[in-house]
Amino acid sequence: METIIRINDAVNGFAWGTFGLSLLLGTGLICTIVTGFFQLRYFGWWWKETFGIVSGRGRIINDAGALSQFRAFCTALCATIGTGNIAGVSTAICVGGPGAVFWMWVAAFLGMMVKYSENVLGIYYRRRNTEGAWSGGPMYYLEDGLGSMKHCKRLGRVMGILFCVFTALASFGIGNMSQINKITLNFGSTFLSHVDLGLLFGVPKVNWGIGVLLMLAVGFILMGGFRRLSALSEKLVPIMVLLYMAGCVIIMLMHVDELGGVFSAIFKFALGPKAAAGGAAGTAVQLAFNTIKNGCKRGVFSNEAGLGSSVMVHSNSCAREPVKQGLWGIAEVFLDTIVVCTLTAVVVLTSGEIDLSTGAVVEGVNDATLVAQAFRASLGRPGEWFVVIIIAMFAFTTVLGWSYYGAKGVEYLFGTAWAKLYRMAFVLLIVFGAVMESNLVWDISDTFNGLMMIPNMIGLLAQIPLIIKLTKNYIARRIKGENIEPMLSYDYDIQREAQRAVKKGAD
Repeated sequence: METIIRINDAVNGFAWGTFGLSLLLGTGLICTIVTGFFQLRYFGWWWKETFGIVSGRGRIINDAGALSQFRAFCTALCATIGTGNIAGVSTAICVGGPGAVFWMWVAAFLGMMVKYSENVLGIYYRRRNTEGAWSGGPMYYLEDGLGSMKHCKRLGRVMGILFCVFTALASFGIGNMSQINKITLNFGSTFLSHVDLGLLFGVPKVNWGIGVLLMLAVGFILMGGFRRLSALSEKLVPIMVLLYMAGCVIIMLMHVDELGGVFSAIFKFALGPKAAAGGAAGTAVQLAFNTIKNGCKRGVFSNEAGLGSSVMVHSNSCAREPVKQGLWGIAEVFLDTIVVCTLTAVVVLTSGEIDLSTGAVVEGVNDATLVAQAFRASLGRPGEWFVVIIIAMFAFTTVLGWSYYGAKGVEYLFGTAWAKLYRMAFVLLIVFGAVMESNLVWDISDTFNGLMMIPNMIGLLAQIPLIIKLTKNYIARRIKGENIEPMLSYDYDIQREAQRAVKKGAD
């Protein structure tokens, strides 16, 4: 067991350490530069084409085998907006200080173009599976994109396989059991602490009960197929996000006089707290490094840019334009990190548990419950209940989203029949998530989560020239109005089909 832990720690340090984060942020910087700072330069355009159409044509389905653009967006947000938006933000601040929030913004700014690029390639290389539904994701642009390059056919195939293996394994842990475990512990300690039904196999029967109920709920949703999952996402995700945002805004209004000091502290400590009087200069450098690393890491954890996960859902969109769905990737990161995570950060920094003058955490603070404490301090017990319920909703939707990611990975490896068996195993493991106590499973799945990023980043970097061509083609046609042939798919037949749809006015 100790050997397994040491190996996992070493691999995790590689995937989520300096190398992994540098690879991710470096790729984001390159994608930002080569597209001419698209997320900033065309802010008005992508805002209008995403949030601006959610009540109009964004809900129209012009492809019988696909999702509407808005429904695809909500389904992707199922897994993207999760507990990292709450507990992850408070952890980043407790470890890296208020300045970590600034580096979360930096990671999000660069992550916008990473997720944009993922979605662009996802739509460009997608194809129909044996059931007539769209299948897309990093495995396909690794096999058909990277694999089409000279001497890279086998490399592209191997990278695609590795990505799917890592995705399927990560889905059981960080996408399933760890989320269920968090729901069980939070609900049990908050609402059912007075209930004592005894033990079953050394675990409280209450935990078994919660696990069975969650298993039945997830099983019912997945039995209805991807359509039921996406339909639920379209209704549930906007409600839970708006509820949480409203709660945070109420807390902010109650501490409106402190907001100036909060944002001042974020920028003041962006490069790390000053070394203590008489301390070595190296200490200040290390503190600065921790601030940057934790801010960037939590930003990546939150929006999943670079993991290649949500592109598997975005590839089901009815959008025919690769760049069109890329715009929704920008919007996804913006909403997840720039909006939701920032609101969480402000709530934490106005809680009184962080000394804004020094950036230090008040002694005895538990970062895992800091947001709940902040809500309780302002709104009493109902505030704490509100956070627990929101975390449960975030975790539950994360489970739903990752069930789809894992299934698509298995589908690529073994076919659609095996994907159905995977879903059955996924549902059954929910009960184990409710009763397990070991952190090793979570740590290992977190490592697999990080390992997904490496083949995906290789695929993105190798196809930077194609991303540039697709972006320029879209800007020329859709923004500047030039009459040139669109680039819509790598496949001739899909290209022609998409061209006919675009000429008829479909996106």
